Amino acid sequence: MIAVRSPVAEYLRFLLWAVAVGVALVLLGYAPTRRLGGEGALPAMIAGCVVGVLASAVGAMPVALGRRRGPQTAPLQGMLVSMALRLVTVLVLGLATGLAGWFETRPLLLWIGLGYVAQLPLDVRYMVRGF
Repeated sequence: MIAVRSPVAEYLRFLLWAVAVGVALVLLGYAPTRRLGGEGALPAMIAGCVVGVLASAVGAMPVALGRRRGPQTAPLQGMLVSMALRLVTVLVLGLATGLAGWFETRPLLLWIGLGYVAQLPLDVRYMVRGF
């Protein structure tokens, strides 16, 4: 038997999983990043993973809104909006973070990409279950 959860509960559950994936990525990447990039690359690694988690959170909003009662959006349209919103969020946050000059550029770009890829299976699963 499948328990029916509210859209808010499902979204919060998704956010917990997204944060867990981000934390796991940081824990797995700490030693190699420190060894290859030095101490200055660690803040860039954390910032890149945070960008990935935030992009997943923003990209999942259309799915969460599509689950609510009332007029429903077409599943394909909701998925496309979700993917586009996630990509735009990564680009905007990545560009803003990179141009701010607070972090080393190469590790930041590498970890933004890794964070994006690590969150992708979770986002797709949430999207497919949502529609």
